[in-house]
Amino acid sequence: MPIIVNQISFPLNATEQEVISTALKKLGSASKHAIDGEIHKSSLDARKRNDIHFVHSVFVTLDSADLEKKLCEKNTSLTYVERSVYKPVISTEKAEGKVVIAGFGPAGMFAGLALAEQGYRPIILERGSSMEKRTASVQKFWLTGELNTNCNVQFGEGGAGTFSDGKLTTRIKDPLCRYVLERFVDFGAPKEILTKAKPHIGTDNLRNIVTAIRKRIIELGGEVRFDTALTDLSIANGKVQTISAGDKNEKVSALILAIGHSARDTFELLQCKNIFLEPKPFSVGARIEHKQAAVDESLYGDHAGNPLLPKGEYQLSWRDKNGRGVYTFCMCPGGFVVPAASSSRQVVVNGMSPSNRGSRWANSGMVVEIRPEDYSELMKHEEMAVSKDSPLALMAFQERLEELCWLNGGMKQTAPAQRMVDFVNKKNSFDLPESSYTPGLLASPLHFWMPEFVTGRLREGFRHFGKVSRGFLTNDAVMIGVETRTSSPVRILRDKESYQHITLKGLFPCGEGAGYAGGIVSAAIDGERCAEGVAGYLSLV
Repeated sequence: MPIIVNQISFPLNATEQEVISTALKKLGSASKHAIDGEIHKSSLDARKRNDIHFVHSVFVTLDSADLEKKLCEKNTSLTYVERSVYKPVISTEKAEGKVVIAGFGPAGMFAGLALAEQGYRPIILERGSSMEKRTASVQKFWLTGELNTNCNVQFGEGGAGTFSDGKLTTRIKDPLCRYVLERFVDFGAPKEILTKAKPHIGTDNLRNIVTAIRKRIIELGGEVRFDTALTDLSIANGKVQTISAGDKNEKVSALILAIGHSARDTFELLQCKNIFLEPKPFSVGARIEHKQAAVDESLYGDHAGNPLLPKGEYQLSWRDKNGRGVYTFCMCPGGFVVPAASSSRQVVVNGMSPSNRGSRWANSGMVVEIRPEDYSELMKHEEMAVSKDSPLALMAFQERLEELCWLNGGMKQTAPAQRMVDFVNKKNSFDLPESSYTPGLLASPLHFWMPEFVTGRLREGFRHFGKVSRGFLTNDAVMIGVETRTSSPVRILRDKESYQHITLKGLFPCGEGAGYAGGIVSAAIDGERCAEGVAGYLSLV
């Protein structure tokens, strides 16, 4: 088992061997017991523009686990870790029916891969198309506005993460974090994702990796059914019995619901079946776009443009007097703002980046936290189709805000937009800067038609960020509406130990759509954990 040697600072041009040698020196005489060393993580410290450098941590494996533990007990700069492994315990309980997974985003994909590798032969249902067809469908939507409501930025092979930056950062501390990154490398991701503090794959690379994982699942006996949505399920004796999808009915022994955060019709189906749900906090706002060169200059000063430095990015957060968070979300350096609607009468925007982060723009979501108790405040502005007591109340608010954006965007995919300083000062923008958003922008007073509950907090947040971050609050930056698909506004409750729904046996709510993940890595880990839950519930049959 390795130890991690932390806090090793080096100039930008240091070699890997120099870093590892310094780590070994920190171990003193114990270094003679080292049998292996490799960089664990590298992060950029750009807090002082005249002293920009990398801070590394290094994996070192000694020939004695006891010595490793002893060193870590004495030295706070060392951390003892165990290599990440995935070994589920398989039940001896047999049951009739198939193991079915609804959804082939990161959660469903990793659940399917884990089960297939353990000898199960899962059936995976995906309402959208395979990567090849999905990419063509999304490109057509971006160019013409013609939307396929079952195959788009939200639905299809790889899930919503496919058309994103491919970020692999996560705040969770699950031991499987490293394991998931290693699996991405197994299927074609660059090995550097194992060492970067803020790893990303890029939407272009991610598509090939997703396809490779699908092929592996099929090689192991699994089945992936594209263009096949889960449309119904039957329940008896406190257990899911059958599901309907496409033109087939299947008897199921276990059903993993990895439906993603945008499967509104599936949430409605679950509510109709009296499957217990609850509203979940999420966030809404807009996407902010700056010139990438301006972000680089604000972070790096005279070092901007140095090829050894990554594209500049920022992460900002602030809480108002009521404790409501305002924060950046899914920052995409060198990226594009893209349309991300999944139904008609919607304008939804998201950010994505290719692996080289080579565009002239940087963008980030800027969002405000919404909680279930905020419902009455939100309703001061818009008529809602559901009561405040419905578990789908916040979903209805989310949907209405997207429709408002569509109406104010000219009832097509042109996005309503406003210069940032104009928004803060409640002034109309009569001209807009050049943007990466392909369908085009339409000058619009976001401060007027978006709910004050949201815009007031955004204005306060912008003023704060303008004081603490150079060059952030500027009229050269543009706000593009609306960013609403930050996470699921619904949670499907499950037991913490078994991962099964709190009232239904054999139903495993999973990933971001179920309210238990936020991003590619955490969703993938949740998929692995739900696969563990299925294995602990069912034997191989």
